[in-house]
Formats: sequence, C-alpha cells, structure tokens
Amino acid sequence: MTLFESFLLALALCVDSFVVSTTSAFKSKMPYRQGLSLALVLALFQGLFPLLGALLGEAFKEIASAVDHWIAFGLLLFVGGKMIWDAFHGSEDVETLDVTRFGTMCLLGVATSIDAFVVGIGFGLSSTLAEILVTVLVIFVVTFVVSVVGVFLGKRNIPIPEKTATLVAGLVLIGLGTYTLFQHLNLF
Repeated sequence: MTLFESFLLALALCVDSFVVSTTSAFKSKMPYRQGLSLALVLALFQGLFPLLGALLGEAFKEIASAVDHWIAFGLLLFVGGKMIWDAFHGSEDVETLDVTRFGTMCLLGVATSIDAFVVGIGFGLSSTLAEILVTVLVIFVVTFVVSVVGVFLGKRNIPIPEKTATLVAGLVLIGLGTYTLFQHLNLF
C-alpha cells in the first residue's frame, strides 16, 4: 500500500471520529484541553485497532494466502457498505454521554474503531509488516488532526455534512478494496 493509499484509508476510517469529536465539542461545551484529550484517545484507538486486526490477519496469512486479496476486498466492501448504509439510516447520538470523562472517551474510541479492526484483518493478510506499521502511523496522525479539527468546528458551532462524509468514506473503502482486488488479479 502506498503512502497515498494509506492516507485515503485513514481519511475514510476517521470519519466517525470526526463526527464524534465535532458533536461532543458542540453538545458538551468541553474546553479545548479536553477536546485534545478526546482527539488523542480517538486517534490511539483508531491506530491500535487496525494493528490488532493486522496481527490477527497475519496469523492466518499462510492459511488464506491463496484468497487473501478476496478476503481484503470483502472486508473493505463490507465496511464501506456499512458506512454507506449508516449514511442513509441515521447515526449514533452522543448527546446523553458525558464525553468529558476518560472512560466515556475510551468507549467512544472503541466504538469508532471497530471498522478499523476489520480493515486491519484484511491488511494483515495482504501487506508486509512495514506497510502495516506505516499505515497505522498514518491512521493515528490523520485521525488526531481530523479529530482536533472536529473539536474546533464543534466549539465554533459549525455544522458538518455527516451523511455526505460517511457516504464518501464508504465509497473510498469500497474503491480501495476494488483496487486491491484488481491489483492482485493483475488487472492494473
């Protein structure tokens, strides 16, 4: 996976972190320091989960080596499809959560990173350790920056196009999965 592909993947995966950070900052009126803490927690989970998924994928690499590209394609298609579905059928509401508590921040980190875990499994099947580590670092940095921007927008009461962002993220994941499949089938 190239650095550009890693960046696109990171942007697609961090959409939910962006939405959570923006909504949390808007609804809870948290100070910027807590907003930075939220962004850091979201980024840590968003970076950790694909790494854990990749380790699981790596464990099954030998068994699934003949179909690893199909598995990666299927997982990205599933996660991307779910994001598109979510774009049209509502989203989670963080209004009732006390997002200023560290435990709540961690729960939000887990909730926003499950898709990254699934993507990581496909990653472990089809990527080298170096590619995985670079991509995990890119995911962490991009998620942190995007979440900080989300906190800033939420504090300023600037609305975000949540459905559009989720829809685009789903399409990017499906595109990356298709690209991975075509690359392994030597269609590119």
